[in-house]
Amino acid sequence: MSIEKLKTAEELASIRDDFEARGKKLVFTNGCFDLLHVGHVRYLEQARELGDALLVAVNGDASVSALKGPERPINGERDRAEVLAGLGCVDYVTIFHSTRVTDLLGVVRPQVYAKGGDYTVDSLDPGERGALEAAGTRICILGLAPGKSTSAIIAKWKS
Repeated sequence: MSIEKLKTAEELASIRDDFEARGKKLVFTNGCFDLLHVGHVRYLEQARELGDALLVAVNGDASVSALKGPERPINGERDRAEVLAGLGCVDYVTIFHSTRVTDLLGVVRPQVYAKGGDYTVDSLDPGERGALEAAGTRICILGLAPGKSTSAIIAKWKS
C-alpha cells in the first residue's frame, strides 16, 4: 500500500488543523468498501470535489462482520485500504475498528463529511451526527449510482 496515504487519527487531526490554517477543506467519508465497484468510485470522486483532500476511513474486519454478517468482509481491511489508496481521488486512508466512526470523527473534526444517498442527515447515527455537529462539520449527502452496490454484486454472484 502507498504508505504515504495511510494515516493515524492523530496524523489526520494535524493534517486537518494545517488545512484549516491555510483555508483548505478536508473531506471525510467512511465505509466498508468490501468489493470496490463503479458506484464507490463515482461516490468517492464526487466527495473529493467537495474540498481540497479526501480522507476515506475504512471499517476494520471485525466491524464489517458486525455490520454486514459473518460472511463479510470478502476482502481484508489492509487489502481494502490499499485498493482505496490506489485511487487518484483518495488522498488519505485510515482504518478504524469500531462499528461506528464517532470517535475518529471527534479526533479528526473534518470540515466536510460526505455520505452516500442511501442516507439522509436524519438517518445518520446519532452519535456520529453529534460529533459532526460539535466540530461544525458540513454534512453532504451525495447521489447513488442506481443498481451499483456490493450487496447487488454478491446477490448476482450467488445466483
